Amino acid sequence: MPQTKKTTKKTRPKKTLTTKTRKKVEAKPEKKIKYFEAVGRRKTATARVRLFTQGEKEITVNDKLYKVYFPIPSLQKTVEAPLEKIKCQDKFRISVVVKGGGLNAQAEATRHGITRTLVLLNPVFKKRLRKVGFLTRDPRMRERKKFGLKRARRGPQWSKR
Repeated sequence: MPQTKKTTKKTRPKKTLTTKTRKKVEAKPEKKIKYFEAVGRRKTATARVRLFTQGEKEITVNDKLYKVYFPIPSLQKTVEAPLEKIKCQDKFRISVVVKGGGLNAQAEATRHGITRTLVLLNPVFKKRLRKVGFLTRDPRMRERKKFGLKRARRGPQWSKR
């Protein structure tokens, strides 16, 4: 019969705590910047909006002043509309990152996002902003092209001869 060896369980030596591992990492007191964040959408445009309660009172879109990003006055009015409705134009710093769609859709997505952040800030605003229609998301998007057709629904031209 072959002899079997007795297996002994090997134990690792316990680690001793060094001065480096004993020290707790002291957390530095950071200034907590309070902001409310929401996403606004219209067609294929999406706007991530942050509404800060402190800081300079301005609206920036993609790191530009909104009057530079939206040069047309009607688009500027669209962006300002929810703040004008609740009468607090110069009380918040608003930062927006917007993507997709055209300029008009981006302006309306920004309006939708600003409205949502204002409702998060104070739910009392919801009734007034809903009545004006700023809380409604516009879902209309371009329909995809189908195979065998020229566009989404336009069929190829048919000729008898």
